[in-house]
Amino acid sequence: MRRAERVERVGPSGIRRFFELAEEREDVISLGVGEPDFAAPWAAREAAIASLEAGRTSYTANRGLRELRDEIADHVTRYGFSYDPSEEVLVTTGVSEAVDVALRAFVDPGDLVAVAQPAYISYEPGVVFAGGEVLPVPTREEEAFTLTYDALERAGAGEASVLMLCYPNNPTGAVMDRGEIEEVARFAREHDLLVLSDEIYADLTYEGEHASIAACEGMRERTIVFNGFSKAYAMTGLRLGYALGPPSGIAAMNRVHQYAMLSAPTTAQYAALAALRDCGDDVREMVGAFDRRRHYMLARFSEMGLSCFEAKGAFYLFPEVPGDDDAFAEGLLEEQGVAVVPGSVFGEGGAGHLRVSYATGMASLREAADRIEAYLQGR
Repeated sequence: MRRAERVERVGPSGIRRFFELAEEREDVISLGVGEPDFAAPWAAREAAIASLEAGRTSYTANRGLRELRDEIADHVTRYGFSYDPSEEVLVTTGVSEAVDVALRAFVDPGDLVAVAQPAYISYEPGVVFAGGEVLPVPTREEEAFTLTYDALERAGAGEASVLMLCYPNNPTGAVMDRGEIEEVARFAREHDLLVLSDEIYADLTYEGEHASIAACEGMRERTIVFNGFSKAYAMTGLRLGYALGPPSGIAAMNRVHQYAMLSAPTTAQYAALAALRDCGDDVREMVGAFDRRRHYMLARFSEMGLSCFEAKGAFYLFPEVPGDDDAFAEGLLEEQGVAVVPGSVFGEGGAGHLRVSYATGMASLREAADRIEAYLQGR
């Protein structure tokens, strides 16, 4: 069957390849999945069940339930901005849909999209599917994997029309403080860039406060913020996200969304409503657990002699490994049954690293760390 050229340009997911290898083995400890090991808070699950029992199984408004948009608008004031729930909030089927819809709404064929790398693996394919061209903007470990004005300039990002960000970052766990974000905002203003800012890990910021580029002076009108319920609320399977932006931007996204998805899943929207209203303590407990695991794995990597950037957000560590990262990850899986993701699948700057998710229980982390140590000693 003939396939579209833009589909041919995108290869299989590098993460998926390791999942498939892991499925062929028994006794595998997976540190490769970007998914909390917790179940969704009980109040959210109860709300989902209640919505079904009440027969709420129809479409909602394209933009999402009005009461959910109200609650989202109230929730995000903690990041220093406010959005009108009637025109500036769009509820989507996960952040993945929000990113895809935004790229299709704002990228024309041939447009350059600057992507800060290492980056979540869906961004580049999304740009290609939208007809755009990816302009990699590498970040460096010696600069704590933060995006800088100089890095944007070196990469020629001034020629792009869109800049794609993700902080706290997947896969490095890097965060950017207010001053650092201000420099990126200055570049965006000077070069008239639209910014797409994936902030799905905002609530998983362990040191300091999350800084959003949309809160910088002159940025609200040129930024779309993405967030959702998968990570902080452990609701990955319910697939619910949202986008925040100026009315014209959200209207453009909704035009794509209403034809592609009609509306996000109704049951998930009621669960999300309960999550925002009633599950703050659950989130704080999960974040505390992630933070303890972060410290444990950082200490273990240090004991092994693996240099590891001190991540301050999300639930990933990004240690350096000797030799080729892809071969290292494959050997670790074959010899010790530990699944991780090679850093090189996340683009420039990722080579020579592994993405290690600590969103799994302490017993599994201890066993995985022992196996990684044994693998290193046996090389």
